[in-house]
Amino acid sequence: MSTQPQTEVQVQTSTQHDEGDHERFKHLVLEGYTPKDGEFVALGNSVVEGMVNATPVRALCGKLWVPGRDPQKYPLCPTCKEIAESIGWSLPSA
Repeated sequence: MSTQPQTEVQVQTSTQHDEGDHERFKHLVLEGYTPKDGEFVALGNSVVEGMVNATPVRALCGKLWVPGRDPQKYPLCPTCKEIAESIGWSLPSA
């Protein structure tokens, strides 16, 4: 019998912006987790911190960027989606 702790994960989405604006996606950022019997544990900059302070965040796919655009305008990064689904996250459609 496995006794792995369950965790609650907070994820926010944002977009990337590369030189030339040719590669735009909405990315998933793991901002932290909440152990079953504990407080929220931050894992790095949040998307909001990145936008306010112009500090980079890292997406599940490894993309490092400073968020600053409306993520609703772009499609979800296929790599972020694949990683999120492989670890059992439910993603909203569209």
